[in-house]
Amino acid sequence: MSLNLEAAEKGSKDQRTGGFMEHRYPERIVCLSGESADICHRLGAGDRVVGLSAFAPKAMHAGRAIVGGFSTLNMADLLSLEPDLVITFSDVQAQISADLIRNHCTVLATNQRSLRGIVQVILLIGRVIGCAAEAEKLASDFDRQLGNFRCDEQPRPRVYFEEWDEPLITGIGWVSEAIFLVGGKDVFSLPNAKASLERRVEAAAVCRADPQIIFVSWCGKPVDPGKIAERPGWCSIAAIRDKNIYSINSEDILQPGPGVLAGVSQMAEIIERWRRQASSVSYP
Repeated sequence: MSLNLEAAEKGSKDQRTGGFMEHRYPERIVCLSGESADICHRLGAGDRVVGLSAFAPKAMHAGRAIVGGFSTLNMADLLSLEPDLVITFSDVQAQISADLIRNHCTVLATNQRSLRGIVQVILLIGRVIGCAAEAEKLASDFDRQLGNFRCDEQPRPRVYFEEWDEPLITGIGWVSEAIFLVGGKDVFSLPNAKASLERRVEAAAVCRADPQIIFVSWCGKPVDPGKIAERPGWCSIAAIRDKNIYSINSEDILQPGPGVLAGVSQMAEIIERWRRQASSVSYP
């Protein structure tokens, strides 16, 4: 960011300051994950976002440069935007973050993997971009709405969440927490597993777990529940037998920001419907 030395000199003489406080917060932000763009927008700073990942909310695409996917980046396009802040996410973008730093960009790398982490990253981004008060409200509203979904009723259905199909990858931390929050039991709860390779499961293990509900959300790829039902050996799974396979848009559950409330709401509704049906049927 260039400095207006003339204004700084005038400020130092007239106001006894350096004159550099006028633009104290980032004004040209690039968001390389969907949730960071969404958070900036919800904080009222969407007009300062100049570049996006292709996975950002579609409503934000108009008038903004798309500089890459989630694991890919057109560095030249990004640098041409002259950003004063680039927000990245997770180990998947570790190399991208390093390359940005080598190109003299200021980088905020977030790593939230839990519902608590989502609250913390809302507050963090808010402080960094000068929207601390708005972030406090957004985080508080998010926490309150999560609380509205809390369900401790019994029975809890056995739930399998599939994040990817080749290989089979089960849900990340905030997804597993959300399943428990709304009254389900994640059959592969792995609270310490952060990387996707740590969450790989075998098809036989899914069969043994015998989930009563299956949620599927593949990032960037459409879901065909019928194909899942046709997997070898899966016909004996309760969720397959009872046709309890449900697709959730990845934008609604796999982007760790306030937007996950949409996916949490869907899971809560489906689990509550299952519980009403179970009240008249004896499940193991």
